[in-house]
This record gives sequence, structure tokens and C-alpha cells, in this order.
Amino acid sequence: MPRGGGGGSGGRGGKRTHKGQRRHFSDAEELRQAQDKEERQKEWRRQRGIESDEEEEKKDDDAAAAKPKDSDESESESSSDEDEKPKGVEHLIEVSNPNRTGNRRDKKVTELAAGDEGKPQLTRREREELEKQQAKIRYQQLHMQGKTDEAQADLARLALVRQKREEVAKKKEEERKAREEAAQKGKKGKS
Repeated sequence: MPRGGGGGSGGRGGKRTHKGQRRHFSDAEELRQAQDKEERQKEWRRQRGIESDEEEEKKDDDAAAAKPKDSDESESESSSDEDEKPKGVEHLIEVSNPNRTGNRRDKKVTELAAGDEGKPQLTRREREELEKQQAKIRYQQLHMQGKTDEAQADLARLALVRQKREEVAKKKEEERKAREEAAQKGKKGKS
């Protein structure tokens, strides 16, 4: 069986066209006619009092935008409107989804951000970086006070270095004094 664009039951290949026929593209005139027909149908429905689903959604959106949502009463009214007009078969099927909350209204990003102004939300990496910096500052303060093991080891090393330097300085001083005394004795013996 050959592999090609026009064969079989949806195997490889793109859209199937009938052999020897051209593809049909709708031109601007056909689109305009379809749009006009749709407008006439909507007008006819309005005259008869029949509303389509799209128009009902638009009216619901317009009504929701017209009402001020400052008070709790308007929110309870809008939620009761949703209960009165169930769409599809939702009202017939009982769903027990733990992830689904009673409040169906989706929140906007601005509303979410406005609710959490008191405390800044940090990502895990930012929080870890902040903790790392604070720990470094605490360690440096303890190190300055000499309370860390590293600081105590440094202080012990410094004490040993100072002690050695003092011993070397004392030896040099004694040698210098010995040379001066030897030089003074040599001058006295010559004269």
C-alpha cells in the first residue's frame, strides 16, 4: 500500500483532496453574503423574541457591567441569576469535584494581586537567596565577635605569630646589644 497524501484512513499526509479536483477557497463575496445572512437571521430572531445563546451571554455581560459590584447584595444577586439559568445539562448532573469551589466567578490578575499587598510573595529561589544572605551576615557578625570556630582558630594563629615575632625581636635586640658591648670593649682595649 503506497504512502501518500490521498490514501487510506487518515494515515500520513495532510488534508485529502479528491484526485483531479481543485481546492475550493471562499472568496470575499461569499464571506460577505454569509455574514449578511447571519445578520438577517439575528434580526429575525430579535423581532420574534427568540434570543440566541450568544446574545444571552452578551446581555448577561452587559447587565453585569452596568451593576456596581461594591456591595455584597449585588454579588449575591448575580450568583442567584446564574442559579436560575443553568446552561446545558449542568443542572442535571451532580459533580463532586474537590477542586471545584462554590464561587464560579474567575478572578482577574489585578484582583489577586490587590488581595496580597500585606506580604510580598517570594519564589522559592528568592526566599532561599534571602535566607542565604541573612545567614552570611549573621556569620560575619559572629566572626567579628570571635565566637565562630574559624575566628577562634584565626585568633590562636595570630597569637602564635605575635609570640614568634616578639621572640625574634628580643633576639635581635640582644644581638644588637651584644655587638654594641663588643664594639665598646674593642674600643677600650685599643686605647
